[in-house]
Amino acid sequence: MSSSTTPAGKTLPPDHLDAAATTLDHLTSKANEPDGHTKEHLHAAANSNKAHSLFRSVFPYDSLQEFENEWHMGNYIIDRKTGAKSFEPMSIYVRLGMHLLYYGSEQEKALQWRRTQSLLKEQSLKMGKQYDSPDSRDHIKPFIDSFHLAPSMEEMLQPDWTKYATFNDFFARQIREDARPQAEAADPRVVGSPADCRLTAFPTVDMATKYWIKGFGFTLPRLLGSDALAQKFDGGSLVIARLAPQDYHRWHAPVSGTVESVNEIPGTYYTVNPQAICEEGTLDVFCENRRSVMVIKRTASGSPVIVVAVGAMLVGSIKYNEGITQGVEVRRGQCLGAFYYGGSTVIVLFPKGEVVLDQDLVKNSCEERCETLMRVGGRLGAGPQ
Repeated sequence: MSSSTTPAGKTLPPDHLDAAATTLDHLTSKANEPDGHTKEHLHAAANSNKAHSLFRSVFPYDSLQEFENEWHMGNYIIDRKTGAKSFEPMSIYVRLGMHLLYYGSEQEKALQWRRTQSLLKEQSLKMGKQYDSPDSRDHIKPFIDSFHLAPSMEEMLQPDWTKYATFNDFFARQIREDARPQAEAADPRVVGSPADCRLTAFPTVDMATKYWIKGFGFTLPRLLGSDALAQKFDGGSLVIARLAPQDYHRWHAPVSGTVESVNEIPGTYYTVNPQAICEEGTLDVFCENRRSVMVIKRTASGSPVIVVAVGAMLVGSIKYNEGITQGVEVRRGQCLGAFYYGGSTVIVLFPKGEVVLDQDLVKNSCEERCETLMRVGGRLGAGPQ
């Protein structure tokens, strides 16, 4: 097999995909130890010394500075409340997952992506099984300590971490509704954030593909699994809400309405990190990953709004709350479902003219090309008068 060239222009040795697979398997096996998935192990920052010692078996580079300059190490995030921009380091396992997207020459890519799909599915199912085990309760406290989540536990329906039966039970913990009040709750025109997340917002799908979604193969029909449904959103708006592993990991209704349909679409388990989304020459991960497409008929306008729950690297499952099914009415801010272990994304689509997205979110997304830190129910915009 020939060597390959990465987006950074670096030539990689021919056996480096095997090395990447071995390293990822080492990380997920290590994660089975009580503290193995903390910031010291699976979630170690990609620019940490621990990460560098592992990456040297995968990436060719001479110095730490060269490595950090040539390879994506994280993302800048804007805090909506303060306007401050900060750097969010990428975790070691996400960096490996991103690299698997880039592997191979043009001739090799189809074969190697199929291999990568099998690898990521295997690792995701492995992690899901590990964290459904009662023994995984030992992982809860180190995770809380590592990500400084103790204050946020007071917001949960079950604030006592010792009451969770497994790590996945804890990971999918549900928040008290009063802990996430809806912005301008009395105004039916207002649209709320579907998650505690890092969010980008685009007035049109074309703007999303111009500024953000760079992987090849992204189309609304592919994302939604339906040409007819996609036609209803031609010229419409798109919001992408990314949940990092340390976030509260459920998603909520952005509008009030009636669930018209839910369509499950099988797929793979690529990372949904922004660097994977924004890098040209990769597969479009949104249209490749496992996802669930919910159509809500909005009460305020009668128009359809789509909520797409997208699984991602190491996410074992996407589960709706009991009673969330076709024909049921949902309220803005109502919890719809949960992602189990890993990072994930919620995409919300609005028909043309259905919503005017708030300008600060659009500016951050298109001009700054940054995600905005949001919480469930935070205002995304509002429909016309």
